[in-house]
Amino acid sequence: MSGRASVPDLSRTICLVAGASRGVGRGIARGLGEAGATVIVTARSSETGPRTEGRPETIEDTAREVDAAGGEGHHYLCDHTSERAVDGLVHWVLRRFGRIDVAVSSVWGGNEGFDGESYADGIEWGTPFWRRSAESFSQGFETGPYPALLLARAVAPAMVSAKHGLIAFVSFDTETGYLGDVFYDLAKASTNRLAFACARELAPHGVTALGLSPGFVLTERARDNGHADRATESPLYAGRALAALAADPDVQARAGRILHAGDLAAEYGFTDADGTTPPRFQLGS
Repeated sequence: MSGRASVPDLSRTICLVAGASRGVGRGIARGLGEAGATVIVTARSSETGPRTEGRPETIEDTAREVDAAGGEGHHYLCDHTSERAVDGLVHWVLRRFGRIDVAVSSVWGGNEGFDGESYADGIEWGTPFWRRSAESFSQGFETGPYPALLLARAVAPAMVSAKHGLIAFVSFDTETGYLGDVFYDLAKASTNRLAFACARELAPHGVTALGLSPGFVLTERARDNGHADRATESPLYAGRALAALAADPDVQARAGRILHAGDLAAEYGFTDADGTTPPRFQLGS
């Protein structure tokens, strides 16, 4: 952590990070752990059960990373496409910890089966929409915006009652240009609009909802697909961005916005894992 600004103090903060077995979700959990938070990490991939696409990463791994970073990690196996499962998760967290201060949705299954060039059905990234089945759009929507909505509606009652809380949706900014694939673009745009809509309804109750847009992140999948050289930042960059937001007493002023990790780094003074400060990601860069 050499060269970083002072680490936020989240030692009394209860955080729930959905979609945290790997990728940006894991980085966010670790970033919150660095700040001393109690972090409940959830996903479908566990040491005790099936793993998405047979991948090695698990929620238990992430919980241990939270502990190693200085926080308190807990894991909970959850299918975030199931309303009943998400409600059960939130009830468990509230019974055990009494409240949820920060809830993060980093669930995204739209790239399952994607090898860096083509999806599982053989269709290449960016194929014109009229030349492909709409089935892959359904997968992206059901494993992106829909789980984000399920988590938000499950945690909102407790936050509204407490008149306090932060809900963050990990997405990708769609205001500055087309993301290059119609189904991916629509899924991210839907998540961004969800952040805006939730913010409007929650703001009168003292609860903040917003979106977080990382750059091209060096996730496990990006590395496996041969895209490591295109990555602009590590997953921890988004985690430190989220920790800074969670510790900001004026975070409600950002409600409904899609915030870039690079912009937040410049403002709050944190760095990526290697000590650099990657700027806001630009499409085509």
